[in-house]
Amino acid sequence: MNILEGKLGWALLLILALIFPLVASNDYLLTVMSLAYIYAIATIGLNLITGYTGQFNLAHAGFMAIGAYTVGILTVDHKVPFWIAFALSGFVSAGIGVVVGIISLRLKGHFFSIFTLCVGYIMYLVIEKWESLTHGTVGIIGIPAPESFFGIDFETPRAQYYMVLFFLVLSVWIMHRIVTSLLGRTFVAIRNSDDLAEALGINLMRNKVLAFVLSVFYAGFAGGLYAGSVRFLGPGLAGVEHTFDMTMFMLIGGIGTLFGPLLGSISMPWLTQYLQFLQDYRFIVFGPILVALVIFLPNGIVGTYLAWKARNASRKAIAAAPVKRPTVMATAKQEG
Repeated sequence: MNILEGKLGWALLLILALIFPLVASNDYLLTVMSLAYIYAIATIGLNLITGYTGQFNLAHAGFMAIGAYTVGILTVDHKVPFWIAFALSGFVSAGIGVVVGIISLRLKGHFFSIFTLCVGYIMYLVIEKWESLTHGTVGIIGIPAPESFFGIDFETPRAQYYMVLFFLVLSVWIMHRIVTSLLGRTFVAIRNSDDLAEALGINLMRNKVLAFVLSVFYAGFAGGLYAGSVRFLGPGLAGVEHTFDMTMFMLIGGIGTLFGPLLGSISMPWLTQYLQFLQDYRFIVFGPILVALVIFLPNGIVGTYLAWKARNASRKAIAAAPVKRPTVMATAKQEG
């Protein structure tokens, strides 16, 4: 029944996403939702290494920028077709992720996070200063829209919305396959205890690097979509504040869950949009809301719901369990 409920829930969300362009009043709403979907893909990747494996990578936005700049440089400077450049975006990020992962994952805890923070800042500086490759602070302008695919034109915001939605669904499905597999349980075992996982015969370094590479592949993949949707890139995309945004999405939705990062990534941009009328004062309202969510829902919205559901199921199981009554012979033995 739980599996059925899960499938029905995901199907309902997909239906709502499909009909959203039909009820959206303007193209701006489609653009906001498309960007939310792109950041949801990147956040799902960050959740793999942080929520499931227990390693907080602060260079995640840098890897997203690498994927975006891969598409921008290849399409604008070298006239490579968008789909070829897009296919390479995730693999370029993953290739760099192998090197960074092998070096950084020798560290643990906050030492790993500090190291990746430095790596992320180095990525930002490289993008900003290497003008011959990245165009520096000017950025890359005029990134072409994705070419027509099977007669589908991706010039309009509605077409781009459905394109991003397709890749979001694909990303969620693949991540579901990963986290529910033996590999996903291996990642969780590492998160719970390095020593216990190693005692069970798990190769810590190999699996941590694999989780790191899969995570940054998602980031580069999202970056490629970002380049094709926004069509302008600047060094700010690699800023650590974007990693903190994705971390916030995870914490609010529910870190270590599949639906939580998706919920946070989609809901929080809309909340900030609705608070824009407050202008500079919107953070006075936004900040306390975040603090209240972290205090009263420390496991996030989805994590809190799953914990409540588990406790409720446990109480029902205990209540439904048959009560063993002492027999006459047992009573006689006790009296004797």
